[in-house]
Amino acid sequence: MAEPKKQIPLRLSAKLYAAIAAWAEDDFRSVNGQIEYLLTECVRQRKKNGRPVPHDLDEPPKFDIS
Repeated sequence: MAEPKKQIPLRLSAKLYAAIAAWAEDDFRSVNGQIEYLLTECVRQRKKNGRPVPHDLDEPPKFDIS
């Protein structure tokens, strides 16, 4: 049997949410599914490289959604 998924509250800026929502639509995923996919890929990449992700990733992204 599959392990149950954890639910966590997540706060995103409106611009970040819009960018993820558009990306999710392009990939035929829900926003939740897209966030889970991106986090999974990030963890997989970190394990592959064996290096921590750069500290500048903690900075909020700047999106140009015009």
